[in-house]
Amino acid sequence: MSDPIIRFDNVTFGYSGTEVHALESISLEIQPGEYVAILGLNGAGKTTLGLCVNGVIPIMLGGNLEGTVTVDGLNVGDYPVREMAKIVGMVFDNPEFQMSQMSAGEEVALGLENAGIPYEEMKRIIPETLALVGLAGFEERSPLGLSGGQQQRLAIAAVLAMNPKILIMDEPTSNLDPIGKQEVFDMAAKLNRENGMTVLVIEHEVEVMAKYADRVIVMDGGRIVMNGTPQEIFGQVDALAELKLRVPESAEVASILKSRGMWNGPIPITTEPAIAAVNELLGAKS
Repeated sequence: MSDPIIRFDNVTFGYSGTEVHALESISLEIQPGEYVAILGLNGAGKTTLGLCVNGVIPIMLGGNLEGTVTVDGLNVGDYPVREMAKIVGMVFDNPEFQMSQMSAGEEVALGLENAGIPYEEMKRIIPETLALVGLAGFEERSPLGLSGGQQQRLAIAAVLAMNPKILIMDEPTSNLDPIGKQEVFDMAAKLNRENGMTVLVIEHEVEVMAKYADRVIVMDGGRIVMNGTPQEIFGQVDALAELKLRVPESAEVASILKSRGMWNGPIPITTEPAIAAVNELLGAKS
């Protein structure tokens, strides 16, 4: 196994002016190329965890950080955020708030300019990056004239232009319609599967987590309380219910049937095996 690309060593963090820790004794390793989903209620510490990876914590947000966060072999606390941006790209929930330029091309160029990339190199990177996210030919389009899904893909393009090794998406589809959501999740999966990018997604869309993630981390009260494969995590329907977290509908239905003695197999977490198992069950009873 290769060295982890992200490592938290006994990390505790509290924001300035608060007595409650946002993160408490976090020890975690994420391998290169993993797709990791992070689940938890609001205030569980998910966003804080992500901000530790890109260096906003502890460099830009005040507070007390104990322990170390290492990303791609670098101690995050020793490097400015602009340097970490070359390794870690972060996309937030509302793409409109991330748009500041008059055209999609200029939006992608902004980070490149800040990094001192030569103009001739930028002319190559911008169309290549827009094409990568399915926005080929959009260089002159206004970001405000794009659909929600297209805006979020543009935000991802602005991050990808920096050629990061890690993509963090913090509830990237909370303001999107179903089509926009699917566009963004498909894009993240493609970057992970085809480009080998390490992806961390902070989300409440558990069906998507079940479909795409290699691993699911559940946070509560600033701590990691569950950490395993989607099957291991979403199969624990009762434990997640105690944390007030929902599970994929297929797992929920199977759990109800199991409680009534009508389901003996493993809990399915995606639709296809659930349908197959129900059809088999119905066939056995007919």
